[in-house]
Amino acid sequence: MPALRLILGDQLSPDINSLQGYETGDVIFMAEVHEEATYVKHHIKKIIFLFSAMRHFAEELEQSGKQVKYIKYNNPHNSGTLIGEVKRHINSNKIDRIVITEPGEYRLLEDMQNWKSEFDVPIELLPDNRFIADKETFRSWAVGRKELIMEYWYREMRKKTGLLMKDNKPIGGKWNFDKENRKPLVDKFEQAGPMQYKTDEITNEVIELVERHFQDHFGKSTPFWFAVTREQAKRAFTHFVKTCLVNFGDYQDAMLNNEAFIYHSVVSQYINCGLLDPIEICQQVEQAYYNGDAPLNAVEGFIRQIIGWREFIRGVYWLEMPDYAKRNALNAERPLPSFYWTANTDMHCLSQVIGFTKEHACSHHIQRLMVTGNFANLAGLNVEEVCEWYLAVYADAYEWVELPNTLGMALYADGGIVATKPYVSSGAYINRMSDFCKHCKYDVKKRIGEDACPFTTLYWDYLLRHEKRFSNNRRMAMPYRNLQRFGDDEKDAIRQQAKDFLDGLS
Repeated sequence: MPALRLILGDQLSPDINSLQGYETGDVIFMAEVHEEATYVKHHIKKIIFLFSAMRHFAEELEQSGKQVKYIKYNNPHNSGTLIGEVKRHINSNKIDRIVITEPGEYRLLEDMQNWKSEFDVPIELLPDNRFIADKETFRSWAVGRKELIMEYWYREMRKKTGLLMKDNKPIGGKWNFDKENRKPLVDKFEQAGPMQYKTDEITNEVIELVERHFQDHFGKSTPFWFAVTREQAKRAFTHFVKTCLVNFGDYQDAMLNNEAFIYHSVVSQYINCGLLDPIEICQQVEQAYYNGDAPLNAVEGFIRQIIGWREFIRGVYWLEMPDYAKRNALNAERPLPSFYWTANTDMHCLSQVIGFTKEHACSHHIQRLMVTGNFANLAGLNVEEVCEWYLAVYADAYEWVELPNTLGMALYADGGIVATKPYVSSGAYINRMSDFCKHCKYDVKKRIGEDACPFTTLYWDYLLRHEKRFSNNRRMAMPYRNLQRFGDDEKDAIRQQAKDFLDGLS
């Protein structure tokens, strides 16, 4: 008797474990369901992207001779849940087992582990084979360590993959060239940007569907330009390698007014849903270095993001869940301001980055960490609300990657598991790495006064509020030495300025 092989919207890889061992008569089962599209109010482009990519993937599987059962969102019999659709199919078809690759989110894995009591057929939950390291490998590495330092994990992944290695040593004599990757853009900027595709009939149908059913979700549906097939995603990545990789390393932390992407690849949504294989793209980037087409700092920086940070973040998620999502080490409870949804704020950097997000369902890592995340941490915004926002607004966001990056890296709400210090800064950092401040009503150099930069005020207020916690952190020594130069009157003025600003947020 045949197996039902369930494929989720972020498992669009022909090599996914649940497709291995496919036999004639097996059914590959895919469904667009209300529950998964709305457990947070996902960006409207994210829903379009995933529904279209799912439909294209199903079509490719059918063209390869496999039997696919695909349930569209507007199917009149659609129950709106994964378990409901699986039950509905099994009740009218002969199935002897259900084969699933483990989902990337704890809530869904927990649900599926309970499915065994709902069905009369066995359920095989297989590990996700699209990562370099499995959960147990990371857990074994983490046991007994006082701190989980990504750099040390990254070195293990370099050795395991052999990327940028020779005779078991890192090419260039160093593991990490991050210090070379922090240049602001000061000269004339020209670049091709990410490859953009015209919509086809399948995507147009999805856009019409999503605009009808998800009109109250965040973001704009058009123009829609994402790749929606594996071949398109591969071409988009090759375009990045040829046009942007050479400058990616130097300027990966740079930000510019009205420029959403700079030299970034904008392919994380393709990697995280399975359209691109992480090792394949790292090998392609590595080859660009060997061919002399890209410098080592750019290539190493890109590879570190994929096999180092991405793998590390996933390991932390599965190591620390389920209670990780409820942590709030700094007791941040202030409601999320409405401008996180509208981009309507006089703080120009926030208006720009949230505007990019609203338009494209993506923004690069420094925009996320040092603008929207930095402000959320400085202002003490509610951790759960901030995490839900990050999960909702980005096309590449799934909880396994979003939660540790937001709760841990951006907010320090895990108390230092992901980051060894809080990633906060005054407006000076944003001014150094961007031209946003030139277009802002606030004065980035002022911490007190009507035109004082809120980032600058809140930064010093943050250090004052959390002095007991962070003053002995060796990585915070310099800002606390600077704080000691402030007189009591100036500290009081900063506290009052911050209070007045934060009261005004609500």
